[in-house]
Amino acid sequence: MVVTSRWSVAVPNCSIQKWVFGTSFDPLSDKPQFIDAERPDTHFLSQADYRLWSKRIALGLQKAGLKPGDRVLLFSGNNMFTPVVFMGILMAGGIFTGANPSFVARELAYQLKDSGASLLIAADTSMDIALEAAGQAGLPKGRVYSFDATALDPSPGGKSSEVRHWTELLAPKEEAANFDWVEPADPKTTVCCLNYSSGTTGVPKGVITTHYNYVANGAGVIYTASLRPDYEDWRQRSRELCFLPLYHAYGQTFFTCNFPKVSIPVYIMASFNFEKMLQYIERFRINSITAVPPIVVALAKHPLSRKYDLSSIESIGCGAAPLGQEISDEVVKLWPVGAVTVRQGWGMTELTCSATAWDPNIISKSGSVGELSPNCKARIMKVDGSGEITTANEPGEFWVSGPTLMRSYWNKPEATKETIAVDADGTRWLKTGDIAYIERYGEGGLWHIVDRLKELIKVKGNQVAPAELEAVLLENKGVTDVAVVGVTINGEEAPRAYVVPNSAVKQSEKDIAKWMESKAVRYKWLLGGVKFVDAIPKNPSGKILRRALRDQAAKEVGDRKPSASKLA
Repeated sequence: MVVTSRWSVAVPNCSIQKWVFGTSFDPLSDKPQFIDAERPDTHFLSQADYRLWSKRIALGLQKAGLKPGDRVLLFSGNNMFTPVVFMGILMAGGIFTGANPSFVARELAYQLKDSGASLLIAADTSMDIALEAAGQAGLPKGRVYSFDATALDPSPGGKSSEVRHWTELLAPKEEAANFDWVEPADPKTTVCCLNYSSGTTGVPKGVITTHYNYVANGAGVIYTASLRPDYEDWRQRSRELCFLPLYHAYGQTFFTCNFPKVSIPVYIMASFNFEKMLQYIERFRINSITAVPPIVVALAKHPLSRKYDLSSIESIGCGAAPLGQEISDEVVKLWPVGAVTVRQGWGMTELTCSATAWDPNIISKSGSVGELSPNCKARIMKVDGSGEITTANEPGEFWVSGPTLMRSYWNKPEATKETIAVDADGTRWLKTGDIAYIERYGEGGLWHIVDRLKELIKVKGNQVAPAELEAVLLENKGVTDVAVVGVTINGEEAPRAYVVPNSAVKQSEKDIAKWMESKAVRYKWLLGGVKFVDAIPKNPSGKILRRALRDQAAKEVGDRKPSASKLA
């Protein structure tokens, strides 16, 4: 049964830059838009600056030989000029692709080769890795530029003398002021980004996102925010703190486009540091946190959260991975009752970013990720492929369709075919690989994400969702963070928990396993064991690196062969 969003929003058929800025020459605000959180008094860009600096990059890229459709790869953490590079590439007619700044040379070389990037802009501090990767990918050193946050310093320039500094790409201000970007002939087919995703299976793949996809995503996000009765007052007082990686779709869409579109200032952190985040919230009176689950867990459990004045916070938005309702309930206790709301969202890079949203006038305590974003529709399919699920609260694979759905994977037709289903009427559906259910069928129904299809643990024929067990374990005061994976022992799969213990609570690994037995049905018991660790491995967007933990579990306690008795 197909569920359609109750919201329908007009999507401008234009480029991202036109959606954010208007034309190349419209008057723009001189109020700070992007602020360096470390140097807020001297290092900031207004909206007008944002467009002008982006135009300077665009013109410089064109002079450097960039042709429409050429890919430019940015390999860097965040700084105030990351949005400028992103938007400048688009204004030049190019395609942006961003790489995880923690990549080793092999991983970066893969993305360089796979995307066919003709130019690499890399963090000055990671230049050794960048040059090694460029060599592996066959990219000449002359096509590599060093990147940093020194452009507003008295003497801009990086430490690397082997390559040119990115500021050498900047066209003169006077020339850039007269530059008029060329709108794409068809924004619905013109690619703006290749944000990489592992999808439901396999190696990382470039997600072909068009200008129209990107604008549709932003238009939906802003529309639902505008449903607040005090929207204009809220917008005027809003301040955002960016610690999410801007190479990733989540941080990229919100901070480089959506917030500038509605003139909400963004304080940018170069890298995430929990205490600095708290300090900046207090200092800049940040009123909304756009976060991932590990940060919300830290807010709920870390004693530093009670050291700083966080009274300016009004709401917490969380995405990229499931967040247990217990943690949501715990974190709001930092504020007076009813002062702060925690809302989960859900999306995928293959859907540009967001696919669910919240009516700001509705408060739910159900752990839901909200209802469908504007213009989207969805359905639940049986995991065994035998058809649709039409009963509320029954989980299955989540399929989503809408104007934010990617065109395809970059040069991966087979992966695209496996991931996108097409109905007889031409409707394209993303097979998300997520297990979900809806509380009630119909417009406005709230959705719940149970887990990833490929991460489900099969215990004696029963499906066990790691996220469910993790949410339960986080109720234990002795658990600071946790990840659950499946491990095969004597031919049978069982859940195994990796736990970051709370040093203030005396519990052994066996104590936690025993505690869990009182909280769950027998097949959900941690028969694969509990192991204490210093930290849970996660990627920069907060997703648990389960494959690494599964491999670790297999080495520690597992076997990958059925026992002889199992074969008998």
